[in-house]
Amino acid sequence: MNDIFKMFKIDLAESQRISQLDNEPHNHDFEELLIGKSGQLEHFIDFKSQVMDAPFVSFIAQGKVHRVRPLARDGKCDIWAIRFKSEFIADTVFQLYSTYHDKANICLKTDECFDRLNVICEIIFQEYNQPNPDLSVIRQLLSSLFTIIESERKKLNLNNDESKKIQSNTFKNFLKLLDEHFMEAKDVNFYAEKLFMSTRNLNLICQDILHQSVSEIIETRKLTEAKNLLITTDKTIAEIGYELGFNEKTYFTHAFKKKSGFTPSEYRKEMAKIIS
Repeated sequence: MNDIFKMFKIDLAESQRISQLDNEPHNHDFEELLIGKSGQLEHFIDFKSQVMDAPFVSFIAQGKVHRVRPLARDGKCDIWAIRFKSEFIADTVFQLYSTYHDKANICLKTDECFDRLNVICEIIFQEYNQPNPDLSVIRQLLSSLFTIIESERKKLNLNNDESKKIQSNTFKNFLKLLDEHFMEAKDVNFYAEKLFMSTRNLNLICQDILHQSVSEIIETRKLTEAKNLLITTDKTIAEIGYELGFNEKTYFTHAFKKKSGFTPSEYRKEMAKIIS
């Protein structure tokens, strides 16, 4: 996906069109949020399949192997589909990974909470379809959307399995530490010691959840923030690299291009075109 943010509706006609396509399990280079108002969703993710009746919420993290089939129920299908690059809400997306890594789908009730979600989606959609949409407005509304969803998750008391809960809490604590220290020169040992565990066990948990080592996640967090700074500030490439712990501009440029396919300056130009 080239756009930093994209939003569309899946109605009855679109669900029928999708059902005609070859739809093999796949992954993608963006985050995706599906909010079902009516109809059903058949979702294969984390190597298991689930069919949900609306209302529901489903979050698919970048890189997750999955397959979705929107389906009609009682002759209706109405699903919001929101796609965005991780750097669009860089300060939130890593928390989303910890929240949804083992529970991508949430079945909701038709109540005031879901009505609020739908109202926010309507406002985002209206702004998105303006001739010159304000991405800062969309970013704030999207963050609010996830805040309400997280509040509802807590009420539903999901993830009761004790071993998964321990692993999930450890991962959440790691990401909390990472958000506090990722701009410093901290290695895997620092995070393992803070969590009172071995580097091996921390790596095993991270591999199980994100399929990345601790070092890879640290670098991903740095580069996600680099993308955010390239878009939202006028700082030079060298300043951004140094701020994120890359002492050499050439190494920062190499790492950034390896991860994104662009050099930092190319990425800044491309995003400027999109946002303008």
